[in-house]
Amino acid sequence: MEYRDCFAWNYKEMPGLDARVATHKLAIDPQFRPVKQQPRRLRPELEDDVIAEVDKLIAAGFIKEVKYPRRLANIIPVEKKNGQIRICQDFHDLNRACPKDDFPLPIPEIVVDSTTGHGALSFMDGSSGYNQIKMDPDDAIDTAFRTPKGNFYYIVMPFGLKNAGATYQRAMTCILGDLIHHSMECYVDDMVVKTKEREHNLEDLRVVFEQLRQHQLKMNPLKCAFGVQSGLFLGFVIRHRGIEIEPKKIKAIIDMPPPQDLKELRSLQGKLAYI
Repeated sequence: MEYRDCFAWNYKEMPGLDARVATHKLAIDPQFRPVKQQPRRLRPELEDDVIAEVDKLIAAGFIKEVKYPRRLANIIPVEKKNGQIRICQDFHDLNRACPKDDFPLPIPEIVVDSTTGHGALSFMDGSSGYNQIKMDPDDAIDTAFRTPKGNFYYIVMPFGLKNAGATYQRAMTCILGDLIHHSMECYVDDMVVKTKEREHNLEDLRVVFEQLRQHQLKMNPLKCAFGVQSGLFLGFVIRHRGIEIEPKKIKAIIDMPPPQDLKELRSLQGKLAYI
């Protein structure tokens, strides 16, 4: 496979982006005092899976043990579709102390609209995308969290930080540059390469893959589809002739109970506007 090195099957195959391209800085407001969250109980049946995931993160160099942290968050184990456990952190106290990064994210509706009318589409997703960006060394220790195996902090940018999406989008803008809005679209770690004429699809993909290779940004091979005529992107089914709402969203609307009062009606309107 010509661009096999642009994909990662595990954490160890993700060397991370060069710090000159992107690092994540917290920019903590010193007016907020550090918070150590009160320990929460972990379901006993999850402990072995949590420890196994911690060991993977240690082996990949994503986290490092810390003693005497000034901030400490609890973990939230989340079961993925494949049955494996992902460790998330409750960063709400840390996020409260961080100002908002106003780097502009694309407007999803405009991004989706721009993908119609193309003969070939290729959908790609970053492999544990956020973890491919390193934390600013001065701020990393403030991501400390507790586990059954001890306290650790992130060397790489974890999920759940307030401005992680803005940092990732900024990195994609740097890496992909003028390709965005031309031969591809990118919303944080979701990407689609769009080609008007199918015979030019491989040419467009090669240009994108060369940029990914140059910056060592890895894709998730299990979440990619190449040269297809339709696919799911940002909650919409994109086709050559137009856009459809994702079927499960339509089902969710159909299954909603009818509103009984003004409050429920406004709630329904808000949900429909989001869709």
